[in-house]
Amino acid sequence: MTFSPLWISLRIAAIATLLAFVLGIAAAQFMQGYRGRWRSLLDSLFLAPMVLPPTVLGFLLLLLLGRYGPLGVLMGTAGINVVFTWYAAVITATVVAFPLMYKTVLGSLEQIDRSVQQAARTLGATEWQLFLGITLPLALPGIGAGTALAFTRALGEFGATLMLAGNIPGKTQTLPMAIFFAVEAGAFHEAALWTGVILAISLGGLVLMNRWQSQGARRPALRWLDRGWAIVRRTLHKPFNRQRLPLTPHPLHPTPQPPHLSVNLTHHLPRFNLDVAFSTDRHPLGLLGASGAGKSLILRCLAGLETPHSGRIVMNGRVLFDSALSINLPSRDRRVGYLFQHYALFPHLTVAQNIAYGLRGESKVTIARKVAEQLQQVQLVGFGDRYPHQLSGGQQQRVALARALAPNPEILLLDEPFSALDAHLRSELEKQLLKTLTSYQGLTLFVSHNLEEAYRVCQRLLVLSEGSIEAEGPKQAIFDRPGSVTVAQLTGCKNVSALQRQGDHTLTALDWCCTLQTLEPVLPAHTHVGIRAHRLTFPEQPTQPNTFPGWIAWTSETPHRISLYLKLGSPPSGLDDYYLQAEVFKDRWAELKERPFPWYVHLDPGQLLLLGS
Repeated sequence: MTFSPLWISLRIAAIATLLAFVLGIAAAQFMQGYRGRWRSLLDSLFLAPMVLPPTVLGFLLLLLLGRYGPLGVLMGTAGINVVFTWYAAVITATVVAFPLMYKTVLGSLEQIDRSVQQAARTLGATEWQLFLGITLPLALPGIGAGTALAFTRALGEFGATLMLAGNIPGKTQTLPMAIFFAVEAGAFHEAALWTGVILAISLGGLVLMNRWQSQGARRPALRWLDRGWAIVRRTLHKPFNRQRLPLTPHPLHPTPQPPHLSVNLTHHLPRFNLDVAFSTDRHPLGLLGASGAGKSLILRCLAGLETPHSGRIVMNGRVLFDSALSINLPSRDRRVGYLFQHYALFPHLTVAQNIAYGLRGESKVTIARKVAEQLQQVQLVGFGDRYPHQLSGGQQQRVALARALAPNPEILLLDEPFSALDAHLRSELEKQLLKTLTSYQGLTLFVSHNLEEAYRVCQRLLVLSEGSIEAEGPKQAIFDRPGSVTVAQLTGCKNVSALQRQGDHTLTALDWCCTLQTLEPVLPAHTHVGIRAHRLTFPEQPTQPNTFPGWIAWTSETPHRISLYLKLGSPPSGLDDYYLQAEVFKDRWAELKERPFPWYVHLDPGQLLLLGS
């Protein structure tokens, strides 16, 4: 008995696995980002070898590569023939192994958090650096599994190989063919031996792969792979760093000037069109609005993660985007620090490596100094060697902030950075952010749907509703004079009623069933009146204008305040029978609750908000 089928099978399977490895990763990477009309067709073609009968697949390959096939004719003119050669066996093994590699890697790539990849882009990574340093390491378990499956499939290929490569002993006779023809010849012991060899190789490889992928598998082999990836990243990053150095001087960074951002863009969405125009300086600008109003989309357009349909974005004299001039700088060249809602830390890198990611191209001494400075600033000294999964949510948020600030970006984009935190952490990290922003010299945009949060962090507010700017200006001015029902409600006004004008300074609040005197003139454009819950007062006697008898329908409480749901004019008939909501501190409530009903409710004419629709 000769061992040539074993060596032929191992050689063919190894070469086919290598080819499937390269082609499968390339196809998966392409398909992950491709959303064109041909996606379903391409995906079906890539997976077809996995579902077609082997003889059908072999016949199709024979039609393609045979003497009269299109590729066969082309190769024949060059004197090349692959049919009934070991090259044909490699081709068939590659074709049948490819779908397993492709589908496994694609599934692994699609599980990677897209915000992690986007974070790398905002930190200056090229697409090649992103692939080598972030995507490939995070997809490594899937790539390993795909490689094991591809090798096993290539080792066991029979039908298509027989059609295209034939059964030539010592040349194309692989283990499956040796088993088949041994059974036909009655040599069952030989067939059993070869079957055992295939089972041992295939199952052994799969078992090792499963152990490698199991929980807690950061064993020496995996750590060795991590070190290998680190060496590859360092080696392949060096030439890119040299190419990016010329980006720093003129014209991308002109003579220093006061920070300034000018935005004018439109972007079409299924529910509405984002259409905004605004500008800001170094004072933090808060983007306030309900969920889905377009706040985060504006940040993504500024960072280059989304491309507006039209408009112009200019930051510190640099044109980042101009649809008329076909200018659209990639994220890596925009010098943007982006703090994502869920932080988007690189899970396979340590805290120090995360912070240093945007500092490629600088000396080791400079990188170490800047990382140490950032760790000290966010109060995480001694945490540099930890991984993100070893940190609390608040610590991860601070690392993400340090990573965004380390490259000294021209603009800091904060996308609801406290939304995933509990109340205590939110308060602590908000104070940390405020201290950080006092020394930060660039621009800051802060997205939030929480009025109080935006009010504390920002000097100016931009209020959005369904893609349009409803109000813009100093925060107190917007709070005192919201101008419209939408802005009033977005800035926390809980009491709004339709009005009927009675005179220059008199109106009827239709939903509150009362007539009110106002300090401001009531104009025809005014359709509603509002008053903030904390502006309602409760005098002991009705000596002031706009004072009405009131009853409590029900109450609710927070740790410090009581919300009172009030009906004016007559007692409520049920819990839902109320007109106004008032908020009082608990010490004031302790005094009020002893009063007999009806109470007197005062709506100060100077605190009434006259609103347009």
